[in-house]
Order: sequence, then C-alpha cells, then structure tokens
Amino acid sequence: MRILIAMMKHETNTFSPIVADWKRFQDWGAYLGEDALKAYEGTGMPFGAYVELAREAGAEIITPVAAEAMPSGPVTRDAYTQMAEPILEAVREGVDVALLDLHGAMVAEHTDDGEGTLLKKMREIDPDLPIAVTLDLHCNLTANMVENCTALIGYKTYPHVDMYEVGKQIGQVLFDSLAGKVKPVMSWGNAPLLSQTLRQGTDDEPMATLIQMCREAEKEPGVLAATAFGGFALADMRDAGNSVIIVTDGDQAKADEVRDRILEKAWELKEDFIYEHAPLEEQVAKAKTMTEGPVLLLDHADNCGSGATQDVMTVIEEVLRQGLEDVAVAAVWDPVAVQEMQKAGIGNEITIKLGGKTDMPSIGEPGEPLTVTGTVKTLTNGEWIVRGPMYTGVKVFMGPTAVLDTGNMEIVIVSNHHEPWDTGVFTSVGIQPEYKRYLILKSRIHYRAGFAPIGKATLTLDGKGVTTSDNNLLRYEKVRRPVYPLDLLNEA
Repeated sequence: MRILIAMMKHETNTFSPIVADWKRFQDWGAYLGEDALKAYEGTGMPFGAYVELAREAGAEIITPVAAEAMPSGPVTRDAYTQMAEPILEAVREGVDVALLDLHGAMVAEHTDDGEGTLLKKMREIDPDLPIAVTLDLHCNLTANMVENCTALIGYKTYPHVDMYEVGKQIGQVLFDSLAGKVKPVMSWGNAPLLSQTLRQGTDDEPMATLIQMCREAEKEPGVLAATAFGGFALADMRDAGNSVIIVTDGDQAKADEVRDRILEKAWELKEDFIYEHAPLEEQVAKAKTMTEGPVLLLDHADNCGSGATQDVMTVIEEVLRQGLEDVAVAAVWDPVAVQEMQKAGIGNEITIKLGGKTDMPSIGEPGEPLTVTGTVKTLTNGEWIVRGPMYTGVKVFMGPTAVLDTGNMEIVIVSNHHEPWDTGVFTSVGIQPEYKRYLILKSRIHYRAGFAPIGKATLTLDGKGVTTSDNNLLRYEKVRRPVYPLDLLNEA
C-alpha cells in the first residue's frame, strides 16, 4: 500500500501587508520528498501521527511536501503551486491513501479556498482516493473541503496542543474504513458568526462549551469525530466564521442532528465571542501595580501568528513611558535593527530606530519606528527546537536574532516572524522568563502553551496592528452577509 502524507499550511490574514511568497515558507520550513519525512517524523504534528500509522501498516510512504509559513497576506500563485503540484503529481503517479495535514484558512492570489481547491483537484485525478484531513481550529470550512475528502477533523485545543492526537484519530478512521469496519459520512454547516480569535481560547467560555459538546458527542454510538471550528475572521472570504463538522459511521441523520445541536449553541453564545476593549494606558497602569511576576502582557493586535507585522511599537512605547521595570519582550521583527546590532557587537551601546518598518494600509496606519538606546546583550542565529507542548520537536528558525537591553527592558529582535508560544523564544537567547516581572508577548492565545504555567497574571493590551479585534477598523468585502457582529442579527 502506497500512502501519501503531506503538509500544506497557511493562515491567511487578507488585511496583512506581509507577502506569503515561497521564501516565506522556506524561512519557516518547506521540505520536499525525503526531507519532509525527516523533518516531521516523530514530531507532535498531524504529519507525525500519520507517519506512525503508516509505519504500523507497513506501507510505502510518499511525502511530496511539508510546508508551512507564519500567517500573513494571501499566498502567491507561485508559492501555492510549489506546494500543491508535488501533491497532485504524487496522486497522478498513483497512491492508495492520502493523509493531509492542512490548515483551512489559506487564501491565495487565485483562489479564496486554498485547501478546497487542492482537494477538488486531487479528486478530479482520482475520484475514489480515500483522503483524511486535519484542519486547524481556525479553519474557515467550505463545501469543497468537505465534499472532496473521506473524513475530516479539526483541533479541539487553542493553543493547539492536540495536533498529534487528532491526526491519529482521523487517520485511524480512514484505516478502519479501508478495513470495512466503518463507513464514514459527514455533515457540516456554518453559523452566521464571525467570532474573534481572542475569544476562542478553548480553556475559556464560550469556546469551552462547544469543545465539551464535541467531546461528549464523540462518546455517542456511531460518532467517529466531532469538530467545532472557531474560524478565522481575518480572512475576508465567503465562508469565514464558525462552523461544525460531524463524522459518523454511516448514520447521516445522526451526523445532522449533532451538527445542528452544536451550531445552535454557537449562535446562542454569539455575544461572548466578541472581545471588549480597554484603554491601553489604563491596562499598563494596572500592570504597574502588580508586584508578583511574571505578568503576561499581550500585544495581541500585533500578533504575527495571525498575520501581523510584528513591528508595531505602540505597546512597547507605552510600557517604557510608564516606567515598568524588569520587562522582557518577544519579539520585535526588525532584520535591519539586528544587522545594526551585529555591527555594534555584544556589550556595546547603540541607539536604533526599532520596528515600524511596515505600513498597514488596510487599517490606515503607517509604520512608526521607536528610537531606543540600549546595550547589545546577545546575538544568535535564531535556531532552536520546541520542547513545549505545541509544535513539539519542530525546529524554529527566527533568523539572525539579537537582544537589546535598555535597562528596564530586554527586547528580543528577530529577522523572521515568530509567535512566542514556547519559552524557547527567550531561553534560546539567554533570558530566563520565569524570573522576569513582566513579559510582553506579541500573541493572543498560543502563548498559553509555554507561558501559562509560569504566568502569575495576564492582561490584554490593545495596541495597533492588523490582528486587531476591533471590527470597525476592518473593511470586509467578500464574507457572506448578514453575519454577526458586522450586521446586527435577530434571534430569528
């Protein structure tokens, strides 16, 4: 048996000015052929789970590509082709099974439904090919995704610490179907709800309720997989928003009933999916009164893990202005600043214009650098391996990296975008985050994977950026309407 295992992942923020070209995928991790297998076998990714299942089955493993990039603007046609074509070519050459590690919110220059387009093309080549798919909790589910695979599942955790488990679950469903033990059927639907990522943490309400309903549903006879997607509201495409998909063993009526039950609950909880803002100055002043650290300060509007530029200095400037002490920041994207610090050398003082290198036309904000003076504390190549519970075993490439020590604040400055979901973003450059009073993290929810165990308190700081949770700043043109909260909808 020949099993195709591939990864093709990108969360597209259509409001982001960052280009998602092939180089961006290469910077994060783009592997072809045997290199893909070497990079992800044994990791905590769906790809790793698929490989384990294939090994147990004694199958021949075909790994045409494993590629992922940090979220950003639409994927270029060339980058999409670089990923999709090796997968399609493998199907043309002939495989018995396909196990795909996808995201579900990929918008490309030529298609708003990157994953659905790939799956449809695979089905056109081989209409009977058994295909299992894992998708991110932030998937914007479409008909093309569902209609062109055999079984589909999404993560139940945010931060995503169950990627391996869901890969194993849906992969096993597919193998059981091949053995004639089950006959997967699926039912899906979406709610007219464009919920905000900052309100989708699965340890919090309202998402916790939907996830619990899915877990309870999977205990019911005949239910093979149940997923509630939070969706990704920053992708302006037709099907953006909350959705549900249920996989049952041959029972379409059961799948429909469970789907409707969870969708109705999502709609009932719609108001809880909207973030309430607080003035930045007040939140920083509140942080200053907190004496036990680390206090986690979330610069969530500039989270590159949702497509932000990661070089907006609004929050950092306010924290410096109010004089908070013993602060560490992860991370500011500014390759030019890193080069200047490399020239200055470790131990030397330098004044630089930090960040603000990127304009954000979608929200009408120009890049605004912040002049800071400090000592070059650390210089590294930015490479390290994740040891925490999310992306476990995956090698990170932050690019040339530097630490600037201003006295009150140590700022990690990177050349490649990287969201701080693991403490390695600090420890790899010699900072012990657990002993800091404050940690500014350009993150929303993923920070919890590595930092929740050490954080004594958490505050959201509403700065500027293209991952804003303020719907009034964003102009939607493609999303289906009416949709809440862009339109005020009645219960009817």
